[in-house]
Amino acid sequence: MERGVLNKRRNAPDANATSCRITVRVQPRASRNGCSVESDGRVRVAVTAPPVDSEANDAVVAFIADCLALPKRSVRVVVGAKSRNKTIAVDGLDLDVVVRRLRENA
Repeated sequence: MERGVLNKRRNAPDANATSCRITVRVQPRASRNGCSVESDGRVRVAVTAPPVDSEANDAVVAFIADCLALPKRSVRVVVGAKSRNKTIAVDGLDLDVVVRRLRENA
């Protein structure tokens, strides 16, 4: 399993739905939005939004959802709302697909 990934599980209510969690290092107030998946599996996301009133969190969720071609409701911050290190839950995609799509959009 790649470093930076905390959990991969199947949801009980719907056997076809998958979910995974990834750890992300966020850089707010960047010059442009972008992401990178490093060789050790760490995910870094840069957003132009400032870390005020959860603007950066909203920007991270929107950016990751856009990269993964998912609706924003399928991506959420579950740990680290006030930290640069966050745990992001992604519903509807397997971990391998998430990592591949993030690398494609890097």
